[in-house]
Amino acid sequence: MSSARDLFLAIETSCDETSVAIVADGTETLANVVSSQVEIHAPFGGVVPEVASRAHLQNLEPVLTQALRQAVVEPDDLTAVAATHGPGLIGALLVGVTAAKTLALAWNKPYVGVNHLEGHIFAAFLERPDVRLPMITLLVSGGHTSLVHVRDRGEYTVVGSTIDDAAGEAFDKVARYLGLGYPGGPVIDRIASGFAGEPIAFPRGLMDDSLDFSFSGMKTAVVNYVRKHPDTPNDAIAAGFQDAVVDVLITKTMQAVKRHGVISACLGGGVAANSALRRRFEVACDDLGVDSLVPSRQFCTDNAAMIAAAAHWRLRHDGPTPLSGGATPSLGLGS
Repeated sequence: MSSARDLFLAIETSCDETSVAIVADGTETLANVVSSQVEIHAPFGGVVPEVASRAHLQNLEPVLTQALRQAVVEPDDLTAVAATHGPGLIGALLVGVTAAKTLALAWNKPYVGVNHLEGHIFAAFLERPDVRLPMITLLVSGGHTSLVHVRDRGEYTVVGSTIDDAAGEAFDKVARYLGLGYPGGPVIDRIASGFAGEPIAFPRGLMDDSLDFSFSGMKTAVVNYVRKHPDTPNDAIAAGFQDAVVDVLITKTMQAVKRHGVISACLGGGVAANSALRRRFEVACDDLGVDSLVPSRQFCTDNAAMIAAAAHWRLRHDGPTPLSGGATPSLGLGS
């Protein structure tokens, strides 16, 4: 392995995905191994924090071994070791942070703690290192729904956020109510894609001049509709709900694009894997004449490659993170 490249090994354990990646120079993904816990949490209808932490402990060593083999990298080749140190579930975060700091100490490498949300922003740079800034990034997942004005790498302002449920959380709650299983986002996307009729016109939440989001009322509207129309097929309900959520996300994002005069717009987070959102996002960006960045699905859901990409920039900009640093479950973007 050539020593001319910066090789970063990163660990991501913020929620229910155990991931280890090795990325060269912040852009070239040599390995990005992800072990999903979906089957473990599905019987509970959501992520159980203690169960997630235990699964990370069991999965991390084999995932790490697989990543090193896939990348054909030895510890001596590495430039640094990184991990997500927040936000996320405290127990899950501590598994990754502790492992990364231990490896950094054992291998005599710098340790870099990375903000998970910044990782989602850097996911775009993995495939588009030449992206033009400034841009608006829509970070949309099970735990977060935010609009971020990215003036430059490391320079962020959150210009809009959810005042209640995150979009992914709303997908999960609606899917659970309809008996569709967990996780809700992929199954609603799948059955909505197969619906050929006219979607039910569910109300759009907080469609005003603000850049904030509200999805709780939209979820309640689905519950009320089903109670009044119990014979309505699930695919019609799923299509209508998805259409409403995507409409709000696209409308607010394009408002932010125009308001802040950016030249690019980016999707990030697990809900960015939704097919309707991806399709409408690109169309809306084309209509406004701005560059659209829609990362591959493997870089939308939680993964360590995006953490390695962010760590590459952070080490150059800020230097190593002290080994005394811990995990911060409520870490904000820009903190």
